[in-house]
Amino acid sequence: MANDHTTDLTTGLTARGTPPGGRLSRRSFVGYVMGGTGLVVAADLALGAAPAQAAGLPIPSVPQIPEIYDLNDFLTHCTMPTSGLIAIHIDEQGDAHFALPRMEVGQGITTSTAMIIAEELDLPVDRVHVTLAPARKELLWNQLTGGSNTTISTYTPIRVAAAVARKALLDAAAIQLGALVTTLTVKGGVILDQLGNSLSYGDAAALAAPPTTQKVRVDLKTAGEHTIVGTPQRRVDARDAVTGRKQFAMDLDIPGALPTMVCRAPDLNGTAKEILNQAAVEAMPGVTHVAIIPTGVAVRAKTFGQCIDAVRALDVVWNSGTVAGKSSADILKELRAAQLPLAVPALGATTVEGEFVFHFRSGSALEPNCAVADVRDGSATIWGGLKSPIDVQSKVAKALGVAQDKVTVNVVQGGGSFGRKLFSDAAIEAARASKAFGAPVKLMWHRADEPRQGRVHPMAVSRIRATVLLGSVATFEQRHTSVSTDFTHGLGERLTAEVAALPPGLANLGFSESIFTLTQELPYNFGVVTQLLNESDRDFERFNTSSVRNIYSPDVRTANELIVDQLAAKLKLDPLEFRLRYLRSGLVKRVLKRAAELGQWGKAMQPGTAQGIAIHKEYKGATAVIVEIDCRPETVSRKVRDAVTGPRVTKATVVVDCGLAINPLGVQAQMMGGFSDGMAQALTYSNHLVDGRFLEASWDNSAYTRQWTTPFEFHCEVMDSDSEEPGGIGEAGVAASMAAVACAYARATGTMPTEFPINFHAPLHFEPKPFVPSVPESPTNGLDYVS
Repeated sequence: MANDHTTDLTTGLTARGTPPGGRLSRRSFVGYVMGGTGLVVAADLALGAAPAQAAGLPIPSVPQIPEIYDLNDFLTHCTMPTSGLIAIHIDEQGDAHFALPRMEVGQGITTSTAMIIAEELDLPVDRVHVTLAPARKELLWNQLTGGSNTTISTYTPIRVAAAVARKALLDAAAIQLGALVTTLTVKGGVILDQLGNSLSYGDAAALAAPPTTQKVRVDLKTAGEHTIVGTPQRRVDARDAVTGRKQFAMDLDIPGALPTMVCRAPDLNGTAKEILNQAAVEAMPGVTHVAIIPTGVAVRAKTFGQCIDAVRALDVVWNSGTVAGKSSADILKELRAAQLPLAVPALGATTVEGEFVFHFRSGSALEPNCAVADVRDGSATIWGGLKSPIDVQSKVAKALGVAQDKVTVNVVQGGGSFGRKLFSDAAIEAARASKAFGAPVKLMWHRADEPRQGRVHPMAVSRIRATVLLGSVATFEQRHTSVSTDFTHGLGERLTAEVAALPPGLANLGFSESIFTLTQELPYNFGVVTQLLNESDRDFERFNTSSVRNIYSPDVRTANELIVDQLAAKLKLDPLEFRLRYLRSGLVKRVLKRAAELGQWGKAMQPGTAQGIAIHKEYKGATAVIVEIDCRPETVSRKVRDAVTGPRVTKATVVVDCGLAINPLGVQAQMMGGFSDGMAQALTYSNHLVDGRFLEASWDNSAYTRQWTTPFEFHCEVMDSDSEEPGGIGEAGVAASMAAVACAYARATGTMPTEFPINFHAPLHFEPKPFVPSVPESPTNGLDYVS
């Protein structure tokens, strides 16, 4: 937008020329200085200030919906009515405090948020203290951490609140120092006049709070004025994390809360019918309580080791699970039977098509699923790593039969999520156990519980047919059929959560389809393009699925890019040349060209090795990935103790344009994590469903990325962007990485893979752990490994 443009905050339309009275420029916003003690400020964005939206380019293919309005636009617009309810507080030392209504799960948002505030306030980053807000039901649609939307949706509200605070401090200092505001400068939280007199932010804050709330107008800094935003910063919590001082849910010292675990059924989603030896287990050392809850048998004891011993000792009669007797092959048949038809018939040599199967894989996070609960006197207090705390509040209230305002939910920083912590399973279990026991609990899942009974990425089949006529791609159809993705967390509050959980045939019919439509984009000029989703049934009571990191995109993009390589071969074009010729997005072309340069695309490779290339466009940005893979027998068959080997990715080059990068170092870390996800999903990471049970019982069993499978070389470049607004980065690296690895494997072996991970049908690399008891023995030799 040119500098002489302004935004009409009433209509959202762009007008040219000088704004009339009452309108604000793109850098001018309204906020409030709150009445009362201390300085508290808030932003007013209820009528506008959404991130600028990119316009579609003139192309032969009809623009897809995400090019015009995507999921991040939707999520951001949902947050706007309550954006003014977030506030920054300046304390008597002049430090800034902000309770972020999102959850930190290792993605670095407390660091980037501190940087944004420090930038507008002219404070050092270490003097900005970002905590996590508890559940606040008044923050309707504004307390959901997902969709890589945190920075996109909070960037402008937080800047406005910080700018309002700075203005209030300067106004107070001008009066105290007897100077004009325009003559004052700020350095490190100290306000200086031209004569060298000064006033600290802390002193100014005591003077700045008005007796009543006042409406003020502020200008935000331009990109050229930034000295913190856009610079690489180490995470504010890094030292605490590596020294063990960082507090996670299981580190909290809640009075009376004792370790609690759940004995779970052998079948997926089986339930407890009867305990045959409850008295004997209650008499075991340290055990205080045993009770049946909807998800199994809860046990409370003085230590987690004693909980494990009690869980293993329980003799329980179980009801059958929700997919009793079913296997992965059975689910695949269901998915194929539910596929939507392709519109364009196969036309012999003019048709390129493929069907791709994506198996279940665990959505486990590094931190075990856990929560602390204290239920008493008709109320409940919850502590946990929770990405949708308002939804947790409502679901716990419903489970306990109390009013929502009787439930307090405290958000604790978490060790990873992958979408897992969008769900309140552990919090609800902890609340139910605490109510049954009449005592507070510190509930934690066992590692074996997660892949077997936890949240999984839904199994899916993606069928694609493309038609080539007269040397051009005339049609491209994709029919993605999936086990249902559970979106019953809604937008983080009760209203949309209830809509998402409605029975089949009602309003929920379009919930998954809406997410799919707002996220999936094929940025190629392929004539008539259609991408449709169908779900085999409403599987919420059969499979515990979740919107695992990047939701549909890894599967959809991998299928797409494999067919793109096939189209390139059919038209006798190099895969890079083909993509550059057919891409309709200048943004994607830019990152692709840079990736090709850095990754040395087209260099000579040994037989059995190859390069692979893929792109992805989502989250207001674009990613390109080039990998090198080694599929030679001596590499595939290499032996590593207790390890899954196979094809080895030896080099990875990732280039991303994510809009304004608040913290480039954090972006690089996110892309490295996303690459590890994508590579694992392409090669080794999955869950095997056999006789109604998932065989895997640990990350080792599921074969996630390990040191012996990571590339010898990894390089990520964060490109300078033309955008002044940030894009999303938490999930942006997954899809292109998975697709690039798949494409490299196809070129190295001469065979296009059609099932993922590619080793799914290989002999199991592990001996499945028993299902009864549901967890293995506690280790007794831990001290042997302490140096």
